[in-house]
Amino acid sequence: MNQKEKEIPKISVIVSTYNAEEWLKKVLWGFNCQIFKNFEVVVADDGSGPKTKELLDELSEKVFYDIVHVWQEDDGFQKSRILNKAVEACSAPYIIMTDGDCIPREDFVEVHYINKEPGYFISGGYYMLPMNISKLISLEDIEQQKCFDIHWLKEKGIPKTFKNNKLTARGLLSKFLNTVTPTNASWNGHNSSGWKKDILNVNGFDERMQYGGQDRELGERLFNFGIKSKQLRYSAVCVHLDHKRGYKTPESIAKNKSIRKETRTQKEVWTHYGITK
Repeated sequence: MNQKEKEIPKISVIVSTYNAEEWLKKVLWGFNCQIFKNFEVVVADDGSGPKTKELLDELSEKVFYDIVHVWQEDDGFQKSRILNKAVEACSAPYIIMTDGDCIPREDFVEVHYINKEPGYFISGGYYMLPMNISKLISLEDIEQQKCFDIHWLKEKGIPKTFKNNKLTARGLLSKFLNTVTPTNASWNGHNSSGWKKDILNVNGFDERMQYGGQDRELGERLFNFGIKSKQLRYSAVCVHLDHKRGYKTPESIAKNKSIRKETRTQKEVWTHYGITK
């Protein structure tokens, strides 16, 4: 085996971001606490200003993994376009996708790695945090995994709900909950993974789509292509930091719904608005 082959990571993690350094720093710190270490992080940056690049330069010196920064000019919400560029930049055969506001638990990459299987993609979940706790979480809290500890969160005011199982379920219970959850195992931009070749085979994301379901639409084309999905929302865990969604418009939602409807009714596999134009 030559040196070059050795260096290819087992996993590429795509983290999407846009002008959110405070949140991105916490997320990248979460990846620095992973048990499974053979991965790279590809930051899909949809036009952030220089502060994001400064943060990535600074963190590159501190984290154990390689950071690849894929940036494009700010042209409004063009997440599908930057994700396609990021997919092409991934050097591993298997890709995890998440967002720059989702802190991964220490076993996050490991769970995706262990459960990956040819012919499947994995659908994970998230645990939504309110703004006050999102701001409160320090790098030390991430290192000590306190932000995933339900007792710590309850002390900070998190209510008791069934969703708390996402953080507390382990082993057989998490497997059971993954099986019985009524939620479809769809492709979720905040926590999903699949084979790079499968994503390329359906030509990646449809770049006509702006906010609202562009991740699901990719999953629908993967289904049409014959790929199945695995539900791991109680095993592959991340906490979702709060933020405003200024880019969510009724027009983008309506447009995306019609594209998704066409994908489903026509059983479309390939988008003409993807990686290969």
